[in-house]
Amino acid sequence: MHFPPGDPDFRFMSPTEQPPSSAPDTGETQPNRTAPEETQEETPGREEARDEGRDEGRAKDGGRQQNTTKGDSKKKEKRGLWQAAKSHPRVSILIAVLLIIALIGVVIWWLHARHFENTDDAFIDARQFAIAPKVQGYISDVPVTDDQHVNAGDVLLRIDPKDFQVALNQAEAQVAAAQASIANVDAQISAQLAQVDQTESEVKQAQAARDFAAADADRYQQLAARGTGSVQRAQQATSDLRQQEANLNRTQAAVIAAQKQVGSLQAQRGTAEAQLQQAQAQRDQARLNLDYATVTAAQAGHVVRLSAAKGQYVQVGQSVMMFVPDNIWVTANFKETQITDMRPGQPVDIEIDAYPDTDFHGRVLSIQHGSGTAFSLLPAENATGNFVKVVQRVPVKISLENVPKDLVLGPGLSVVPSVRVR
Repeated sequence: MHFPPGDPDFRFMSPTEQPPSSAPDTGETQPNRTAPEETQEETPGREEARDEGRDEGRAKDGGRQQNTTKGDSKKKEKRGLWQAAKSHPRVSILIAVLLIIALIGVVIWWLHARHFENTDDAFIDARQFAIAPKVQGYISDVPVTDDQHVNAGDVLLRIDPKDFQVALNQAEAQVAAAQASIANVDAQISAQLAQVDQTESEVKQAQAARDFAAADADRYQQLAARGTGSVQRAQQATSDLRQQEANLNRTQAAVIAAQKQVGSLQAQRGTAEAQLQQAQAQRDQARLNLDYATVTAAQAGHVVRLSAAKGQYVQVGQSVMMFVPDNIWVTANFKETQITDMRPGQPVDIEIDAYPDTDFHGRVLSIQHGSGTAFSLLPAENATGNFVKVVQRVPVKISLENVPKDLVLGPGLSVVPSVRVR
C-alpha cells in the first residue's frame, strides 16, 4: 500500500514486516507470520535513513504545494484583469489606443533615426600650439592672463630689450664703417683713373718726341753720309732718338702700372662691399632680435596654461604658454560601417555635454582618407600573427556654425554629432 509523504501514519517498514490486513475480523485466529524477535529489531543506520527519507518527502510535498499556490494566484490575476477589462470597456479601448500610439511612435522613431548616423566617440578639436620666445633674456612684462582672449597682433609678453638695442647700435655702426670704406676705395679709384689718364698723355708726348728724334736722326745720318753734315751731330741725333724711345717705354709702363692699380682698388672695393653686406645682415639680425623681444599673437585665440612671469629668465624655444585659436571644429570617429552614405556638406546636429540645453549645428567638412589606426604611432600589423577583424574608426571633420560667444568651447570637450546621411 502506498502512503503519501504527508500522511502522519506513513512510516518505513522493513522487508520482513507486512502491512496490517484490511480484511474484516472474522474471529478466526490468523497464523503468526511475523519474523522472530531478533529480526524485529532495527539497527540505528536504518532509523536514520528512514528519518532522512521522511524529511525529503515532506520538502518535496511543500514545494509542490507552493508552486501550485503561485500558479493558481497568477491564473486568478489574469482572470481578474480579463474580467475587469470585460466589465470596463472604456479601459480596454484606452489600453488599445495606448498600444497603437506606442507602436506608431516606435515606427516614426525608426523612420526618423534611420536617416542619421551618430557617435559618442567625438570631441572638439583645434590646432593649439605652444608660445615660445625666439630670443633669450629676462621677461619685463606679461600683459595677458590665463584664459584671456587676444586678437592678432596683441602683445603676449616682452623681454628686456636693452641688450638687443645695444647690439643693433653696434651693427649700425659697422654698416656705417663699411660704407665709409667703400667711399674711400671709390675715391682712390677715381684718383688712380686720373693717374692713368695722365700717364697716357705722357705716353703720347713721349711718342711724339720719339718720332721727332727718329726723323732728326735719320736726317743727320743722311747729311753725314753726303759729307754736308758732321758725324758728331749725327751721333747726337741718334742718342736723342734712343732717349726718346726709352722715355716712351717708361711712360707706357707707367700706364700699365696705373691701370693695374685701378684693378687692385676695384678688388678692395669688392671686399668693402662684402663687409658692408655682412654688416647690414648683422644689423638686420639685431633689428629682428629687438623685434623678437616683444612676443605677439599671430592670430585670434585664447591664452591657456600661462607659465611666464615678470623677471623670469627664458631660453630660446622655452614654452611659456599655450595658445588655442578661435577656429575650432569637431572630430568624430565614426565606425567604417557608418560612413557608407556620409559625404562632405551634409548637415549635422551636435550635442555638447557641457551645454546640454543648447543646440549646435554644423556640416561635414571632410572624411579622412584612412582609419585612425593607420596613422597612429604604432599602426596595426595584420600580416603577422593571428588576425581578428575589428571594426575600424574613421575620423570625420565637422564644422561648428554660429557658436554663441559667451560659451567656453575648447579642445577635448565631449560631443555627440548626428549626421543626416539620407
